[in-house]
Amino acid sequence: MKTTDQGSADRGRPEAIKAVPVRHPGRWASVAVIAVLAAMLLHVLFTNEALDWAFVGAVLRDPTVIHGIWSTLELTALAMLMGVVGGVLLAVMRLSRNPVLSGTAWLYIWIFRGTPVLVQLVFWNNIGVLWKQISLGVPFGPAFWSQESNTLVPVFTAALLGLGLNEAAYMAEIVRAGIQSVDEGQAEAAHALGMSRATALRRIVLPQAMRVIIPPTGNETISMLKTTSLVQVIALVELFTAGHDIATRTYKPIPAMIAVSIYYLLLTSILTVGQYYLERHFARGANRTLPPTPLQRARALFTGRAPAARTAAGSPPSKTDGGAPDGGTADGGGPNGGTPDGGKDA
Repeated sequence: MKTTDQGSADRGRPEAIKAVPVRHPGRWASVAVIAVLAAMLLHVLFTNEALDWAFVGAVLRDPTVIHGIWSTLELTALAMLMGVVGGVLLAVMRLSRNPVLSGTAWLYIWIFRGTPVLVQLVFWNNIGVLWKQISLGVPFGPAFWSQESNTLVPVFTAALLGLGLNEAAYMAEIVRAGIQSVDEGQAEAAHALGMSRATALRRIVLPQAMRVIIPPTGNETISMLKTTSLVQVIALVELFTAGHDIATRTYKPIPAMIAVSIYYLLLTSILTVGQYYLERHFARGANRTLPPTPLQRARALFTGRAPAARTAAGSPPSKTDGGAPDGGTADGGGPNGGTPDGGKDA
């Protein structure tokens, strides 16, 4: 009887469906096209005598080029420092209720974003044409201190002013967007706790705005690294100028520019990794899980295992308690049982 019932059940069961994988002919076609183009590129790289890889190696080791790298890094770091500090001040002024401060910041941003950075570099390099001397003293009265403009503003200072002041205008808009991305209730809660506007901005608003500010700031830093090549017009030697001078002397522009490009790619790659870790650090308060680091991805590639997701607290996400990543509650509580508005429980 049981055998008959089992046979009836087997006859009533539908046959297993044989799944046919979806074909993607477009993928194979794109792979073939890319493979052909890559083969053509490799053929040119290894057979074209005009590339002169031996000369590329010589340019990479040239002392002038090495010195140009340090000049580029120094100019990039100082210009970005000036741009970030100036951008924060301009953003605060732009958001001020004082119409004079707000209007002044708007005018600054309008002028420096509306004119090419190349024009600004030439202007600062020729500041001595407008003012032979720069003096400090009583307006329309005696001067307490005076210095010649060409001595006070040498070539490096002119390049720094041109790049840094221009960058401040762009950073002002980035910081302003970051501040406005934070809910107004955060600042209101800080004021209710007795914080001043400056304290609330420094301790409550800006830390939360960093998640929005960091990505475009990283892009601006990478862009600044390459924008430093424009200082060639004011005769300041940096990485590009050093390579260009070698190309002019040897009549080999392509190998010289390849060497310069290799250094630019190396420097931008380092900055990109730094930007990634900064974004990951400031995302801890916003994302429940953090993306894997490049080292974790490389380890997963070699081991064949997917990298484990990490919570903002640095430990694997819990599967049982349903809590927030930093030990907060799932109902919106902050880390360590704090309130979501950044304040602490009484």
